[in-house]
Amino acid sequence: MSRGLRRVLILVFVVLVAAAGALYLLRPKPLMVTGQRVERGRLEKTVVNTRAGTVKACRRTQLAPAAGGQIARLPVKEGMRVQAGDLLLGLVNEELTAQAQLGREEVVAAKASAEAACLQAAVAERQSHRYLALGKTGAEAEDKIDQAVTTAKARQAECAAARGAVAAKTAQIAVVQARLAQTELRAPFAGVIAAVNGEVGEFVTPSPPGISTLPAIDLIDPSCFYVSAPVDEVDAAAIKPGMSARITLDAFAGRHFAGEVRRLADYVLDREKQARTVDVEVIFSEPADMENLLVGYSADAEVILQVREDVLRVPTEAVIGGSQLYVLKKDGRLEQRQISAGLFNWDFTEIKDGVQEGELVVTSVTRAGVKAGALAQLEETGD
Repeated sequence: MSRGLRRVLILVFVVLVAAAGALYLLRPKPLMVTGQRVERGRLEKTVVNTRAGTVKACRRTQLAPAAGGQIARLPVKEGMRVQAGDLLLGLVNEELTAQAQLGREEVVAAKASAEAACLQAAVAERQSHRYLALGKTGAEAEDKIDQAVTTAKARQAECAAARGAVAAKTAQIAVVQARLAQTELRAPFAGVIAAVNGEVGEFVTPSPPGISTLPAIDLIDPSCFYVSAPVDEVDAAAIKPGMSARITLDAFAGRHFAGEVRRLADYVLDREKQARTVDVEVIFSEPADMENLLVGYSADAEVILQVREDVLRVPTEAVIGGSQLYVLKKDGRLEQRQISAGLFNWDFTEIKDGVQEGELVVTSVTRAGVKAGALAQLEETGD
């Protein structure tokens, strides 16, 4: 081969290599996308609250004495556990206690008087019977018989009056005892003292009608909690008591608590500048989950309306308009597919037709450049 021809061939080779390098460097860069494989799994149709809910106790009572007075006894403090019937607060009641004791003494005296009166009535009754028997034989005058009968009736009336006095004195004691009970505050159920508003020596007064005042004692039953949360009015009709639910709390990030719908409110809340909602109450199903709960925690409740097992599903974020999605094909190109969707929730959508198990669907559908035919590459997630 001549030297000239060799030079030509070398020059051609260099030009070809340069052209290939230029084409490689100038080739369009693939669009980086995120995606997930089409898979089979469990799918649930759910309803979630529109705003954060609140953890509440199934039983919570804010107590105050029925009567006003000065606090004499306050045997409880915040955080203390009490049993049903335990004394929580007592007012000064020495005068009423003395009245009750006086009443008991008066009942004793009234019973003694009644016994004496009734004994005298019995004697007079027997005496009248003797006079009546003698009158039949003509051995006794009519006026004495009359007197004996009248005396007997009078003694019987005195006996009845004395017994009535005993009943009245007993009723008076019951009245005083009722007033005494109003000076004591006792636990209606076992629970934990959440708040105590008052100190020994302070005065407490019942709330005037229509005016709310701080309760003397706030008592919570820690054995049962539920979440009260609002759901949109359009979802409320599908919720029924007894449905399963999941509860999440900000205070326990990453945990899910089993729940059950206890009640749906009987009315719709119509608040200014807010969507109309219905409150749903979801009770915690597992007693162990309630050990560390506190009333007032913010919480979310997800009510499970329907469940399907082993369905073909894709991430809901991959679905466009409920009927389309993008598939990343093996050649690196994006293909737009029409799909037939079924059950869905925030995480997954059931696919009845349009994609096959194992295909890669794009989840970053809002990213600029995502369109049919675009060259794309799956983004590394670092998992």
